[in-house]
Amino acid sequence: MERPVGLETEYGALCPGAPRTHPVAVATRVVQAYAASSRRGLVGADGAAAPPVRWDYEGEDPLADLRGGRLDRAWAYPSQLTDDPSHPAPSGERGPAPVGEPGGARTRGEEGQGQPVRGTWSSRPRPSAQMATLPAATNLVLSNGARFYVDHAHPEYSSPEVLTPRQAVVWDRAGEVVAQRAMETLVRTGPEPPGPSGAPGQATVLSAKTRQAGGEVVLYKNNVDGKGASYGSHESYLVSREVPFADLAAALVPFLVTRPVYAGAGRVGIGQRSEVPGFQVSQRADYVESVHGLQTTFSRPIVNTRDEPHADAQRFRRLHVINGDANRFDVPVYLKVATTSLVLWLLERQTRLGQGLGRLADLQLVGDPVEEHWAFSHDTSLTHRLRTRGGLMTALDIQGNYLDAVRQALTEDLGGCDAGSVGRQTVEALDMWAEVLAALRRWARDRSGSAASLVEWVAKLELCQALRRRHGCGWEDPRLAALDIQWADLRQGRSVVDRLDAAGRVHRLASAEEVAAAADAPPRGTRAQARGLAVARYPQVVAASWTCLVLDLPGREDLLRLDLPGGVRADDGETLAILQAVGEEVAPGGDWEQAGARCLEEEPPPGRGRIRHGEETGT
Repeated sequence: MERPVGLETEYGALCPGAPRTHPVAVATRVVQAYAASSRRGLVGADGAAAPPVRWDYEGEDPLADLRGGRLDRAWAYPSQLTDDPSHPAPSGERGPAPVGEPGGARTRGEEGQGQPVRGTWSSRPRPSAQMATLPAATNLVLSNGARFYVDHAHPEYSSPEVLTPRQAVVWDRAGEVVAQRAMETLVRTGPEPPGPSGAPGQATVLSAKTRQAGGEVVLYKNNVDGKGASYGSHESYLVSREVPFADLAAALVPFLVTRPVYAGAGRVGIGQRSEVPGFQVSQRADYVESVHGLQTTFSRPIVNTRDEPHADAQRFRRLHVINGDANRFDVPVYLKVATTSLVLWLLERQTRLGQGLGRLADLQLVGDPVEEHWAFSHDTSLTHRLRTRGGLMTALDIQGNYLDAVRQALTEDLGGCDAGSVGRQTVEALDMWAEVLAALRRWARDRSGSAASLVEWVAKLELCQALRRRHGCGWEDPRLAALDIQWADLRQGRSVVDRLDAAGRVHRLASAEEVAAAADAPPRGTRAQARGLAVARYPQVVAASWTCLVLDLPGREDLLRLDLPGGVRADDGETLAILQAVGEEVAPGGDWEQAGARCLEEEPPPGRGRIRHGEETGT
């Protein structure tokens, strides 16, 4: 059941007092507001607060394609160039990276000769003058191992790498806490007028009148603005490179097209600009326009082919899922991670056995998958039948077939699907998958049962229908669109979801206290733990990425770069070894083994709750 996964959410952002503020400026305010507290209480040798940790772009490769090869940089759309902040637009074929720019790292050697050294340390040039002028506080690495940054004019929270579906729920919701803290900071403070270059200024205390004029920013966890724009909620999974891309894509298309039946967030409006009044299952479906593709911001595909694993590329592909919704309920987040992980396990298993698609072959769609995606999302009765090789099937039928295929394979391999055979976590995932499909069948039949407490789009639809009955209005009524927006409002106590939650009408898998703790502390089991603890404990850490830590040590000409595990997984012993390696570089001769052990044992910050790591045992 364990598989490395990360979730990414671009938040919608609005400045109520100044709605025409440029979205990049709004997103920048949000990330900068959080920057000052991103290393809470950590001070450097000079006694000053440790600066935010920058993102290290070295090793980024957004143009590699799962289908083989790499898109030429000169042909890339600007939004695809996420690897180099100094070259934001197509720049043709690149030669060797200039010193001080991403890609210009070199191994550490004596007297700067670039001689290779043992271990995972290497050196890299200090940032060039051009790089040093980039705003550090718009791309943060956090103490919980996550990334918080400005991406395509939105503040984005990329969760730390986790291993289990329940961890995915906790650290995805931790992003909501980060967003809330940033908003609360902006209520108290706001940007000074921009300087001559247009860069935002430092925060200052605002009066209530000034806040109303544009200091406050509201963040929304959704995927559409109702006016044609869509922003992503992505998932990244590691999958064995042995699985042929053709099998991966063929198996995933019908699965991802129908997965919103339990993972959709629901949306008021049909069409990219809500041209047709109505309600649909998925926020993202109308913005999917192709079956396969490398792109993420235009002609969005069902199966994204970006092959950037941020891990050992000899062993792993990255499955980058971009057609999912941003969820406020726990069960949809849990299920989309759990079911996708189980399907990937099934594909890896069938590849090892030489079975290809096996039982999944009959689930391949015969019609246009994109049009089927739209049609299914637009049918809240759940009666739309998709054309497959095995005949006409509803979304619930297709998902039930995936569940049955997983169960059959587990039984064949391990002798059953009980906890003694497959482990408690796998049993919980299978049971939740079956329970929600059964609840949706009952709801589709007579609108009864528990579906509204489990499935987000069902809960939203029922509230919208109640409002329509109360006011005798149609789907074109603006109050319904307002309800949809208010659903996603991340201000504490302002969301419709908060009210449902307080009334006990949302099935939660993690407590608010546990989620708050996860906004400060990293998950166990992956390299994110070492990254987060190093960011929180060592002011000498000045940059980081999914794959490395970068240190700036006094008296050294170059920065030092430490590679993190390429397999992503890292137990407490491996985390301790990484922290010890950092400590020995920071202050040679210290007892860094004991210091690192204390980092692993320390309690979360006061008032932030505890993370129930014990819940993550099992297979």
